[in-house]
Amino acid sequence: MNQDRTTGTLRKRPVQKRSAERFERLLDACAELLDEVGYAALTTKEVARRADVPIGTLYQFFSDREGLIGALAARNLESFLARVSGRLEREEPEGIAGIVEVTVDEFVTMRRTIAGFGVVDFGAVGQDHVLEATQDNNTAVAGRLGSLTSSLTGGQDDPEFAIAVRVALECADSVLKLAFATDPQGDARLIAECKRVLNSYLDDRLGERP
Repeated sequence: MNQDRTTGTLRKRPVQKRSAERFERLLDACAELLDEVGYAALTTKEVARRADVPIGTLYQFFSDREGLIGALAARNLESFLARVSGRLEREEPEGIAGIVEVTVDEFVTMRRTIAGFGVVDFGAVGQDHVLEATQDNNTAVAGRLGSLTSSLTGGQDDPEFAIAVRVALECADSVLKLAFATDPQGDARLIAECKRVLNSYLDDRLGERP
């Protein structure tokens, strides 16, 4: 039986410029190695070597490999939210369909272009509490997405809106995993079906909102 496991911790965040550069190099190296060797074979020693950073410095930032993965997942999430937010502000899409289009497209683009994202997007296999110690990964992501889009859909402080976003995220997660399992670049038909499912469900649940 699968059991939820929490990850290691981020010991400290860099303050000085040099430390911040090393921190980002470690995350970049981690992402590259995830694509090359996979999650199971990833080691902190090889990440430090690839980043040209002393192993002791890595452990100043991260408690262990899982702490490193957690920081990468958190960076991915912040980048994703920034991309979605930026497009929503620039394009001002109308209705649920526009928000779904932007959100799914940005996830697909990151999956195609960002190193390591296909292995660890906002979490890792067997590590269900990478982003928040008290919430599973998808709940944490849904909460952030809900906060980002609630003002556009009239869902502020509405528990029904939060549930709808959570369910939609689970649907998208499953269908998009299938899309990229079918085609390394993402099966276009399945991506389109993902949008169709989300639009139908969210329009039914939220479309009549004032």
